[in-house]
Amino acid sequence: MSVARPCPMSLAQGYDSESLRLRTEWGFRDCDFTAGKPALERPPRVALFSGNYNYLRDGANQALNRLVRHLRQRLGAQVRVYSPTGPTAAFEPEGQLVSVPSIPIPGRSEYRLALGLPKHVRADLAAFAPDIVHLSAPDLLGSAAGRWARSRSVPLITSLHTRFETYLEYYGLRWARPLAARHLARFYALSDYLLVPTRHLLDEMTVGRSDGRVRLWSRGVDHTVFNPNQRDPVWRREQGYDHDDPVVMFFSRLVLEKGIDIFIETVRALVASGRPIRPLIVGEGPARARLEDELPDAVFTGHLTGLALGRAVASADIMIMPSRTEAFGNVVLEAMAAGVAIVSADTPSARHLVRDGETGLLCPPTRVAAYVAAVHELIESRARRQNMASAAQAASRAHGWDRSLDDALDTYREALAASGRLAGSSRSTWREDGACRFRLEGVDR
Repeated sequence: MSVARPCPMSLAQGYDSESLRLRTEWGFRDCDFTAGKPALERPPRVALFSGNYNYLRDGANQALNRLVRHLRQRLGAQVRVYSPTGPTAAFEPEGQLVSVPSIPIPGRSEYRLALGLPKHVRADLAAFAPDIVHLSAPDLLGSAAGRWARSRSVPLITSLHTRFETYLEYYGLRWARPLAARHLARFYALSDYLLVPTRHLLDEMTVGRSDGRVRLWSRGVDHTVFNPNQRDPVWRREQGYDHDDPVVMFFSRLVLEKGIDIFIETVRALVASGRPIRPLIVGEGPARARLEDELPDAVFTGHLTGLALGRAVASADIMIMPSRTEAFGNVVLEAMAAGVAIVSADTPSARHLVRDGETGLLCPPTRVAAYVAAVHELIESRARRQNMASAAQAASRAHGWDRSLDDALDTYREALAASGRLAGSSRSTWREDGACRFRLEGVDR
């Protein structure tokens, strides 16, 4: 056992005194290990398939990139990612990215559709010889990769990130929803394990699987970016808001399926009732032109990232989230962490995060009058608004990335153990982070 240098990870939380004693005595002051977890004889090779890994930033690929980084740091995994790519990348990818042939999706050209698993990609995949395959999109690429894994008895994990079947009605394709639902059911049933982001989806998807192998992989929030301290009175003034103006925000990708119709109607009704609302719209997307036409007084930030995004979100007072299509609702959690009062559609994903009347207000999803009444309530009572925002910020603390990513890693270990792959002869766990790589033998809590 050797250590090049201490790991830059400090993960003492959750380990008992014996684990910490071993860590201290052996010199692993800042290193993490998972005693008692299924053992791996070497770092695994992971093939991840995505419909959009880094050509356009969204909540799904942010979670996947975090997962890949976690796999590399905690398990020393080699991760090869197969995904469509665009002319420019939205950010640098984690892992080794392999571009697969794709075409722009008609009507939504910012997204790309992979054209299955062509011969040269199959050859690359075979040469990589993954120990486990992870599918994150139910597209042609994911379906073909799933069949490839099944034909070679490679453990297969799928993760659910998007309720694609709910999008169709926004594009005149309501008739296709039953077809989409059947395809999705077949796709998610193909895998050995299915990862879902909420308890509601855990219950829903378990019904369709006789093996019960559905596991929770929730999401986290970066509290260094999203927190009330990012609120900036100077920035608010620069956007034309006075100190006491209650700023009502829409925070999402600007696309039809995020409920922009309901948001537009709600703002118009508030203005008609005598509330001089100038909404703050944080995000970018193809529906921006429509929002600009319908809400000419709105303030548009465009696409923001990092602390600039955290500042814009924390500088709002109320967030309206009318989307009925969320699998998790990353932006709701981020706004909660920033100390913003939430008014959301009453959906299973929202109920996973928001306690109605305590950390936010939930409305019947298509009832504009309910959104208007909720916003009126929060504008009328500053104390009510601030108490709700503080409760939301406190509740967001339960959603940490390390915990959620560890849940996903546990499923990887479970899948590998069930398949008999990489099973060590003793309780041993690989860890790697940069130059620090080591193995612990025979450790148990």
